[in-house]
Amino acid sequence: MLTNPHRWFGSGQSNAGDSAKAGAEAAAEAIGGRPPKAVFVFCSASHDLPALLAAVRAEAGPDAVIVGCTTMGELGAGGATVGGVSVAALGGDGFWVQTRVTPVDEHDQRAAGIDVTEALRGLHGPNKVLIMLCDALTGRPHEIVRGAYSVVGAITPMVGGFAGDDRKYQRTFQFHNDEVLSHHVVGVALGSDGPIGIGVAHGWRRTEPPMIVTRSVGPRIYQLDDEPALDVLLRRNNFEGTADEFFDQGRPLQPLGLSRRNGEDIRVIHAGDDDDRSVWSTADVPEGALVWLMEADRQALIDGATWSCTEARAGLDGLAPLGVLAFDCGGRRAGLVEGGLEEEIEAMRTALGGAPFAGFYTVGEIARTRGASGMHHLTLVTLALA
Repeated sequence: MLTNPHRWFGSGQSNAGDSAKAGAEAAAEAIGGRPPKAVFVFCSASHDLPALLAAVRAEAGPDAVIVGCTTMGELGAGGATVGGVSVAALGGDGFWVQTRVTPVDEHDQRAAGIDVTEALRGLHGPNKVLIMLCDALTGRPHEIVRGAYSVVGAITPMVGGFAGDDRKYQRTFQFHNDEVLSHHVVGVALGSDGPIGIGVAHGWRRTEPPMIVTRSVGPRIYQLDDEPALDVLLRRNNFEGTADEFFDQGRPLQPLGLSRRNGEDIRVIHAGDDDDRSVWSTADVPEGALVWLMEADRQALIDGATWSCTEARAGLDGLAPLGVLAFDCGGRRAGLVEGGLEEEIEAMRTALGGAPFAGFYTVGEIARTRGASGMHHLTLVTLALA
């Protein structure tokens, strides 16, 4: 298969303090004077968001679709930033783009995921993907992903990420054309006459022995191996103290791996209750699940980035990638801040053969391939286009 020679993908970044300048610089670098069909904007919530989007629109022209969200940090081929802007743009023949934006009802998050799949209706192209950019602070974010999966099933892959707000956990924002929204899901249906590759990897490894989730409700785990979950967690970490002491001072990042056919889906245990001895995860953990505590060092996380990019390239039928969208967990970023961030970016550059890429550090990642559940944490998801 030969890729269409008339289409393109570009990326750009800016650290300018002025929001309009930052948006214009990053967009101009990504667009490069070409007419884009879609522009993806990922930036800090500290920016003047309307001014930044207006500057992106001025560079993109009136016909381009603009989508994006705020972040826990931005990334691209130029490096990782905090408080910056990262932009990806694509255009030319052989790409088709449709969008759908919908608010999230706090009492029925699944409905938003169902509604956003309308972006796929009537989409052209032999290869398709649904990209979802979601508010992370809506209660049960995994239900959004479940809603979308209930419609598309195994027919269309899904990728994306949950927006951040610079680690404040107060309010995140989503972008759809010239609007700045909150508590929304933005769906981007992308059709392509070239292959699409998706990579999902994290670099975490199991610590034995495994455990069975013997009682849970949604993201709350009450029992592991028929014992109070908090007691098991503290014992496995050789920690004596309260739940607050453990999560604030001991192990604030406690990954839990759920057994899947293609590896482990990661959840993060982030709080506990000293009275009922339960613990909370970042997404649902079903009763009966086989789980492991997970561990990783810096090199393992960097190797995970290499594997994600390699897996995405493998889906391109031997073609070189035009460009890549990347959704990297903010928790991974926290584990790489002392010198590891540039190593991860360099690993991605190498694995992608120098292809442009852009993305953001998320509060949760979306990737559904080969029957995976769709919701991930501490994971790098890459979408490669040829």
